[in-house]
Amino acid sequence: MNYSPLDQPESIAHVFAQAWAHRDADKLASLFDEDAEFVNVTGLWWHDRAAIRKAHAYGFEHIFGASTLRLMKVKVKMLAEDIAIVHARIRIEGQSSAGPIDSPGVRNTIFSFIVHRRNGSWSCASAHNTDIVPHMETNLVGPDGTLRPVSYR
Repeated sequence: MNYSPLDQPESIAHVFAQAWAHRDADKLASLFDEDAEFVNVTGLWWHDRAAIRKAHAYGFEHIFGASTLRLMKVKVKMLAEDIAIVHARIRIEGQSSAGPIDSPGVRNTIFSFIVHRRNGSWSCASAHNTDIVPHMETNLVGPDGTLRPVSYR
């Protein structure tokens, strides 16, 4: 498999999408520092490359095996010559359902990658994935313990 070179900060997002398309948990994990941090959309928090790899391998096998991930927009904010924040708006379709009444539908998320350059190549120190819930401002926990998005408008 040929992957894009990691020669620009935004390359991290592009290669992440390429690795997703190939269900390549090893390549996806290789984008991250050995001691990288990763927070997923539900707040699961992985503390190193091995845990990031394991979580994505599981996801590709059980949750995202038939999914497509598309980069909709990528924006880079340089913090220093060798440090950047990469925000990527991502669209995921084809996620497995969790049961007979669950339908994930199309999900839109924002990824935040904190990246840095080492030896001419970019690497990710930390990533955070957040689901986009249109027109909502926060989450509340209902009496039954269910988390639900709400708007105060």
